[in-house]
Amino acid sequence: MPKVSIGLPVYNGENYLEDAIRSLRDQTFADFELILSDNASTDGTEAICRRHAAEDPRIRYHRFDRNMGAAHNFNHLLDLATGDYFKWAAHDDVCGPRYLEACVAVMDAEPDVVLCHTRSARIDAQGNVDGEYDYGVRYDAPSPAQRFGDLVVIRHHCINVFGLIRPEVLRRTGMIGSYVASDRVLLAELALYGRLAEVPEIHFYRRMHPQASSALDERSDRLAWFDPDLRGKITLPNWRVLGEYRRALDRAPLPARERWACRRQLLTHMHARRRYLQYDLRQASKMALNRSWAGRAVYKVIRRIKPDGSVQAG
Repeated sequence: MPKVSIGLPVYNGENYLEDAIRSLRDQTFADFELILSDNASTDGTEAICRRHAAEDPRIRYHRFDRNMGAAHNFNHLLDLATGDYFKWAAHDDVCGPRYLEACVAVMDAEPDVVLCHTRSARIDAQGNVDGEYDYGVRYDAPSPAQRFGDLVVIRHHCINVFGLIRPEVLRRTGMIGSYVASDRVLLAELALYGRLAEVPEIHFYRRMHPQASSALDERSDRLAWFDPDLRGKITLPNWRVLGEYRRALDRAPLPARERWACRRQLLTHMHARRRYLQYDLRQASKMALNRSWAGRAVYKVIRRIKPDGSVQAG
């Protein structure tokens, strides 16, 4: 049984997959299994995965018959994992050779840590370092409300979701959901169960490139990235995230005082995101009206209404 299970979900990732797999195979901590889960790629992804699986007995390759969406692929990997610790890996990111060694040492020494990641740098499409990430989030604050509040209120990329996680805790969460920002919700929910440690040295490199999922349009392509069956559906993404935060609080075994403190943080989040919540309602109404001839006619009238209540001619 390996100490660490690494799950790498991928769909048409041939451009950067080789670098990602090689960085994992070259870890100084070698007691791991690497599970590659292919969402029916149509490029050279399958060939790359099969070659590495043939070369390294620690690597297993799984392939779906059709694209199941990123959410299903991410969660499926945990079902296949057998290690004491679990980690997701992105097909376009790179881990430094001491990444696992550093994170395993923390997890072994500190049982109250539910996730451990390292400081992260940003690399471009060619692999050149062009910046570091530092959000001021108190990942290891003693209070669950402090950790949850920072992760909910402070704007940040959810890089730490690629850290080493205790699988028994991860299975108690909502996992990766079929909605935009479900990784952000998951990270905040994990913080309700324990500290999120961050190794002070940089051992993780997040690649930014035009095809990255974070660069996709939030209301169409990015939603379809999580679940292809949702393309074109009417959604309220910011309201969905708010609701999922509340469900995460309901699931977590928190003292009443901490639970109320977390709910106050959600009120702060709602106030900060009020424009986006209003925008959700406008966009959903627009999409609903535009799905019929009568609705489109009503929408045209609505667009002509002035702030004073009069209707613009035309």
